[in-house]
Amino acid sequence: MVNHGKGQFFDKFKSRLMFPIKDVQDRVIAFGGRVLDDSKPKYINSPENIVYSKGRQLFGLNIAKKSGSSKIIIVEGYMDAISLYQRGITNVVASLGTALTEAQGRLLRKYASQIIIGYDSDGAGQAATMRGMEILQNLGCDIRILQLDGDAKDPDEYVIKYGSGRFERCVENAISLVEFKVKVLKKNMTIQTASDKIKFLNEIVKILAKVDNSIEREIYIDKISKEYGISKEAIYAESNKMLNAGSQGIKVLQRQVRIKRQDKNLKEDVSDGLIKRENMIISLLINPEINSYNQISKKISPEDFKLDVNKKIASILYEHFEKGNSNNNILDLFTEEELIGHITSLMADDYEITNNEKAIEDLLKVYEKEKLQDEKNKILRMLDDDNIDKDKKLELEKDLNNLIIKIAKMK
Repeated sequence: MVNHGKGQFFDKFKSRLMFPIKDVQDRVIAFGGRVLDDSKPKYINSPENIVYSKGRQLFGLNIAKKSGSSKIIIVEGYMDAISLYQRGITNVVASLGTALTEAQGRLLRKYASQIIIGYDSDGAGQAATMRGMEILQNLGCDIRILQLDGDAKDPDEYVIKYGSGRFERCVENAISLVEFKVKVLKKNMTIQTASDKIKFLNEIVKILAKVDNSIEREIYIDKISKEYGISKEAIYAESNKMLNAGSQGIKVLQRQVRIKRQDKNLKEDVSDGLIKRENMIISLLINPEINSYNQISKKISPEDFKLDVNKKIASILYEHFEKGNSNNNILDLFTEEELIGHITSLMADDYEITNNEKAIEDLLKVYEKEKLQDEKNKILRMLDDDNIDKDKKLELEKDLNNLIIKIAKMK
């Protein structure tokens, strides 16, 4: 045991609960004290020396390593650790101060295959959680973050109020580093408008980009999609953009995000270019920064869309805009998962439009030209009919000539 020398040191521990701090060999190397009232500081430790350095020790590790569990729960204070231990949860340690160090992280990695951070839910505790996560992640640890239900602010209060069984269920349901970061992101963002949701998606993608394992990333995308109502296609599309940008064009995610061509109402001869134009039209209609409905609706009706999902979306949008409504909170108009997923995917896509007015004008010209081409092809098919009478044939040939002239003028 360390000889602390002068008696005035122990005067600091008056009116405090005292805890022996042991190393992993069960040797007492220091003492910690906790106040019994509201005085400050709340905790006090022995002064650091050649034997004891609080940044290199973990309170209770000498017991936790013998628990037989592959998991270690790390909490903030002595009382959290002791309270859990008293209720049969022995795989718990406390950091001697909320700031986890790299040395403590290496100790945790040595004695556990999974580390569960159980810091308090207050501001300081959440900040400590974020710091601890980064340290443990850099050391290659498997990290989980404890999420306490109910209204307890820390593990000590929780286990006293709800019991060890319910606490252990929280341990089993502890969330991953990625899930925690997304949860914190959601808490700190207001997601009310379409632009807010796009920002949220972009931040999620930044978090996912740090996940090296593609299978693990796939699992997270699936969970995030279900929990936050964002289509997987939108997440994949944005993830591919970011990952490809960082890997000189090498595709890391191989999931196809193009529109499925097995749409029952989609003809085989519909080109990818037409699908892209339809998607761009929907994207312009839902863009809260421009008012494109009046201009687009004069030239294009919902029935003009070839892709069934776009036709459904356009019908709902046209009905909404016809009543004089704005294009804010567009997603609130839809309930079908397929439609919501397609819209969020379009919101996240980048059509590289630099001038919205010019883009609308060009798209409408293309649509008008394609309509004329369709009419021309229809007439040509009718003229191939050997049974057509002479007068009808002359009429069709006249119409065909007029269409050819119109198309030529549009070039």
